[in-house]
Amino acid sequence: MLMSGGVTCAPGTGEWITEPLRCVQRLYEESAALPGWEPKVTNYFQEKIQENQSCWVPSLNDVPLHYLKPNSLVRFRCMVQDMFDPEYYMGVYETVDRSNNARALHLGKYRDVADCKPQQEVDINSSKTVTAERQTFYCVPVPGESTWVKEIYSSSSQAKVAPSTSYVPNRQKRSYDEGDEHSATPREQHTDVSEANIPKRHEMESQKKPKESASAISAPMDLNFPLPDEKGPACLVKVYENWDNFKVNDVLEVFGVLLVEPCLSVINEDRDPLSACFDPADSMDTLEEQRVHSPPTSLVPRIHAIIVQKLHHNNPLIPSSVCETDESKQCLASFMAELCSVRSELLGFLTHALLGDGLAAEYLIFHLISNVYARRDVLPLGKFTLNLSGCPRNGMFTQHLHRVVQQLVPTSYYLRMTIENMNSLRFIPQKDYNANRLLSGILQLSSHTSLLVDETLLEQGQLDTTGVRNVTALGNVITWQKVDYDFSYHRMEFPCNINVLVASEGRSLLPSDCQIHLKPQLVPPNMEQYMVALLSAVQPSLLNKFRIYISLLQMMDYSISEDVTKFVEDDFVDMRKDDPQSMSAEDLHRLLLVARLLSLSSGHGSLSRERWQKAKQLESQRKSRLQDQKHFGGNEL
Repeated sequence: MLMSGGVTCAPGTGEWITEPLRCVQRLYEESAALPGWEPKVTNYFQEKIQENQSCWVPSLNDVPLHYLKPNSLVRFRCMVQDMFDPEYYMGVYETVDRSNNARALHLGKYRDVADCKPQQEVDINSSKTVTAERQTFYCVPVPGESTWVKEIYSSSSQAKVAPSTSYVPNRQKRSYDEGDEHSATPREQHTDVSEANIPKRHEMESQKKPKESASAISAPMDLNFPLPDEKGPACLVKVYENWDNFKVNDVLEVFGVLLVEPCLSVINEDRDPLSACFDPADSMDTLEEQRVHSPPTSLVPRIHAIIVQKLHHNNPLIPSSVCETDESKQCLASFMAELCSVRSELLGFLTHALLGDGLAAEYLIFHLISNVYARRDVLPLGKFTLNLSGCPRNGMFTQHLHRVVQQLVPTSYYLRMTIENMNSLRFIPQKDYNANRLLSGILQLSSHTSLLVDETLLEQGQLDTTGVRNVTALGNVITWQKVDYDFSYHRMEFPCNINVLVASEGRSLLPSDCQIHLKPQLVPPNMEQYMVALLSAVQPSLLNKFRIYISLLQMMDYSISEDVTKFVEDDFVDMRKDDPQSMSAEDLHRLLLVARLLSLSSGHGSLSRERWQKAKQLESQRKSRLQDQKHFGGNEL
């Protein structure tokens, strides 16, 4: 069957997807409006989603907005870019029929406009009005999401776009200055249910000057994506329960009611002052704030969230809740049985990507599976920023290396470290008090994002104040796994979990946890052809195993027994006896980290004496290579 928005719907699932508000109203009425009816709504939709699987719910990530029916159930995979102030709305309101004075109670939850018939109006003085509170998140698509992630999510969806004669979309894409005045809905039928947004003459008269209001907002709107050239919808997600459980930069999957309501975007500078107490948009301090907090719904739709799930990872190939259900435990156990062979294949693949350098490939695996698993005071534990030195200056090799990484991790970004970029780009999110929003920056990224910094493009030049600030911000991410957001009068620390890989010609100017010097065993005559052939030679099924391997090991637990701890301590003392300069506290910390990652990469959640010795051998080879590079100088390429 077809939804009337042109989206294929599962047989028998009809109403809960196409008309969720009707289901909500019915559950409300069945509970006789008693307290505690809200959990019944959440449970109802959770059961429907589990029974029919979420794949039948159309996703804003895949389906164009103008193909979706307003007030239908949709889902959206996104990152919280900003949080607006809480707003009050009429949870329950009473209407009066002007023709016969008949009164009726209506539910205002999951709505922005009151559902009134032409002859009805809201009684603002009714004693039965219930005021409630909700929180609004400004959400954007997950920054740097890899193409393979989008494709797998899209291919698993059963809600495919299909032509339909039962619904003709009239919300075509248009610029912000065009607004929505051409399709504005009369206020007699739809009125804002935000607190005290009721049908008044002030509201109706304010629509008489749509052209003036449009001219006042003629500047294009910045959708505030953290990364340049990002695409996809931005949404205002309105959350009704437990919003304190979420924070900026969290990755969410939202199931909610889609609202595309033209009348919400009407902004008029000449409104009657009395109407300010009826419309939150009027009470905002500046026109810029109105534009940001009440943009056209054709550009920034609203989703009234019924279910909000925090995603601990963004890999569609593994269960969202690893080790929490029997099914996911079985998947994990099945994969662990072949983990060693997958590691061997991945090591060979990365060795070819690094031009035959097997040692560098080992350390790249350690980097890819690293994860901040805890914080001790201000020190993040588990991070493994890798400096891959010895890369050629032209940047071509580094770009191809990023393409390889893109094929392995769910989210990544390639940062060209040029003087121009460092001086001109905004790395740190900044508070815009005039518009009352958080301006995004390149370092506003979700957890487990791989950031490849290409230092080989850096040439002589002068860093200005912005450039110095950006370099400092990169250093803070690497060393402390934090970003100091700029709130003008103060800085606020936001912890992060970003895997930083720095490609450089010599030793990087940026700090790192480990430096490995690239030692190619082959020099392809054509780097482009070589890398394309490498990627095309890998079977998709094997590539998926690589992706599962990396994501699973990032979440795997690890421990060291008392016996092995004592063995390591004694070994450290012995090494210091032989040569006090050979093993510092920093060297020990790095060696313990390499041993941890070596164990995890082999599927072991604990350290053994054998793996400790293997880690020492790897570190010895790495240090020896660095000494040779210092002695001879220059690059191998």
